[in-house]
Amino acid sequence: MQGFLLLAFSLVTTAHAEFCRPDAQNAFKVRLSIKTALGDNAYAWDASEEYLFKAMVAFAMRRYSSQKTTQISNVLLCNVTDRVSFWFVVTDSSKNATTVPRGEVEAAIRMTRNRINNAFLLNDRTMQFLKISSTLSPPTEPSVPIWLVVFGVVFCLIVAGIIFLIVSGIQQRKKNNKEPAETENLEEKCEATVTIENGMPCDMLNLKTGQINGGYAADDERFTPL
Repeated sequence: MQGFLLLAFSLVTTAHAEFCRPDAQNAFKVRLSIKTALGDNAYAWDASEEYLFKAMVAFAMRRYSSQKTTQISNVLLCNVTDRVSFWFVVTDSSKNATTVPRGEVEAAIRMTRNRINNAFLLNDRTMQFLKISSTLSPPTEPSVPIWLVVFGVVFCLIVAGIIFLIVSGIQQRKKNNKEPAETENLEEKCEATVTIENGMPCDMLNLKTGQINGGYAADDERFTPL
């Protein structure tokens, strides 16, 4: 009896090794970046984590319409590395000698991808199902091209510089025209200013020939005969 059990176990192990191997038909590779995602809170990948992964894959297959009878034992893991990467396959629950087609497993994983990621506190970047397209939404492209934005900024700076130069030139020209006018006005004011001395305008005196004051002239004539 024990020999029969050992033989059955060896046959199962051999079948599992045949199904689950790198690049085997219907096999998928998974790569985890736990340290990158969680830093100091990173957890170790052990047998319990492997069991949880098998359970999540079985859950995904059971939710998928054609594989409602999938058990945890139908999910096989192999080639597990310390850097946390491994291969897995899903065997057919009704035909243990075959694996579930690749397309069905991929569809089931994609349908439950967010639930699987959340179970391990990871996302599509830190839990990669190779050859299964990511569920991340494609990056949104800006409505206005980047080069057009840069061109608009440079163009506005150039226009602002031209306007500044024009306004500065006009102000400098007004300043230059204003200075001669102020000088002329100052000279006119100086010419129009009349200096008063002894009650008489200085400009009425002939400084070269002199001018006789009539009051003193009368006194001279009066005292002259003496």
